[in-house]
Amino acid sequence: MFYIEAKRISIVILGALLNAASLNFFLIGANVYASGFTGAAQLLSSIFNDFLGIGLSTGILLALLNIPVLILGWLKVGKGFTVYSVISVFFSTLFLEILPLISISNDIILNAVFGGVIAGVGVGITLKAGASTGGMDIVAMILSRLKDKPIGNYFLIMNSMIIVIAGVLYEPENALYTMLTLYVTTRVIDTIHTRYEKVTAFIVTKKTDELQKAIHDTMVRGITILPAKGAYTKTDKSLMYLVVTRYELYDLERIINEVDPEAFTNIVETAGVYGFFRKD
Repeated sequence: MFYIEAKRISIVILGALLNAASLNFFLIGANVYASGFTGAAQLLSSIFNDFLGIGLSTGILLALLNIPVLILGWLKVGKGFTVYSVISVFFSTLFLEILPLISISNDIILNAVFGGVIAGVGVGITLKAGASTGGMDIVAMILSRLKDKPIGNYFLIMNSMIIVIAGVLYEPENALYTMLTLYVTTRVIDTIHTRYEKVTAFIVTKKTDELQKAIHDTMVRGITILPAKGAYTKTDKSLMYLVVTRYELYDLERIINEVDPEAFTNIVETAGVYGFFRKD
């Protein structure tokens, strides 16, 4: 258990380091913007510095933007998920302050592409470990549950706002290069981790109450419980049926192994969900 959590935290910290490196070494110097809250913090930092003469770093603004979102995530998404988001945001802010702000290349296309690749790897490995980078990840998950809309829609809206503002306040080319960075980042994330796909878990277990409590202590998800019986042993069991995002699959597998290692679990892809995708 300790080894698993230590490995997970290490991956989250590595992801934060890669995210900070993509900004300080490639994107910030080229005035090309990242996605989500990172890009919003980067854009706000540029506006404060260039138009208001106030020196606020991207790292500090990233931390400030995430504070209310992390509190909301703690209340609405789940404590375990939010704790790792806090770790990711903290180390992203720390690395952004520690790493020097340099330009490895003067070619804006190289900066946009390599910045996007490194950021995509950082986010991808973080998601694959069952954590998040905070910010828009949490906002989109909450909105998706309330409205039952694809999470990607909310990312598209926010990233579109970043692109438009960057194009209006700075050179239109900056908006185009930002689109390139966002495209590269998304493709890399999709290669490492399918970001917002939902899956359905069918769990056959004898420890129904313990498993149900452990799941609800970690994530906010409704569960349907049906009676079941083993075909060979004729033993009475329960079939637990729930839909989760791939964000939560890591935690679900860990909980099942801890509470009932003998449980039979089948994970299947979910093409769509109708109705409320949240806790009953």
